[in-house]
Amino acid sequence: MKVLVTGAAGFIGFHLVKKLIKEGHQVVGIDNINDYYSVQLKLDRLSQVGIDVAQIDSHHPVLSSVSSFQFIKMDLLDMDQLLDLFEEHHFDCVINLAAQAGIRYSLENPRSYLKSNVEGFFNILECCRLHPPGKLVYASSSSVYGLNTEQPFATIQKSETPINVYAATKKTNELLAHTYSHLYDLTTVGLRFFTVYGPWGRPDMAPFLFADAIEAGKAINVYNHGEMKRDFTYIDDIVGGINAVLKSDLPHKYQVYNIGNGKPVNLLHFIKCLESSFGKKAEINLKDMIPGDIVSTWADTDELEAVSGHRATTNIEDGVDSFVKWYREYNQ
Repeated sequence: MKVLVTGAAGFIGFHLVKKLIKEGHQVVGIDNINDYYSVQLKLDRLSQVGIDVAQIDSHHPVLSSVSSFQFIKMDLLDMDQLLDLFEEHHFDCVINLAAQAGIRYSLENPRSYLKSNVEGFFNILECCRLHPPGKLVYASSSSVYGLNTEQPFATIQKSETPINVYAATKKTNELLAHTYSHLYDLTTVGLRFFTVYGPWGRPDMAPFLFADAIEAGKAINVYNHGEMKRDFTYIDDIVGGINAVLKSDLPHKYQVYNIGNGKPVNLLHFIKCLESSFGKKAEINLKDMIPGDIVSTWADTDELEAVSGHRATTNIEDGVDSFVKWYREYNQ
């Protein structure tokens, strides 16, 4: 297939590109390479898939030296350039992973989330309307469950009470996708990701922040006095789930699935796993809950398994070991 991956220099996007080109697909990746977190990390990811980052500019594709992958620096808000891309390639599948990430940053700069996550996704939908792919798969988030306290989280439960702007934009994506599926017969698949971690991960997320602190001998801030649980999902399980969705015959034009590990882990246990992998003790500061955060996440992934056969298999100890090994190699 010919596949478009937006957010290709991001954590999940980079790993997905590697998986798709390994399976022989033609892949076009786009990313605006913004500076929300380390630009160098994003460029280093692209280098891993054969992109000469010195050649990257805002308009011309850079061909991979090792595969059928090409990368273009592009912003989803540039509708003219995006339309030209769709007209040129006629994609079989579109996977939209580009977004302004981060829950806590959405408290500081909410407008950037509306631009990137809502307007940018709307532009993708419009391009898919005009040049329909076989499937549009897009990143939603476990954060849409918001004030819902029934666990494990299942897609039949309410998700209309988000408690931060990031979550509200992801729920908006799902509503827009439903509208376009209904009006224009598009096949759309929203995947609600649950706390993704692993090699080449985002430095603004807890695993990376905790690793930085342990390595530097600094204190880790743990909120809600340690009473926090997350359904940590290893990156290979996320990518495997996306790939399974691409290959599967889906029952409806519009669908949303949870994609997680299905096993919530207490944050203090996650830190113990990091301590074991680093061979160092962590200093922990227990703090009050912050606005917009969720106490616990836990994914019911039965629906995804039923339609695609995919279920996560990586346990937290092995996943953390792999992350720490990469972290130390990358930061030598």
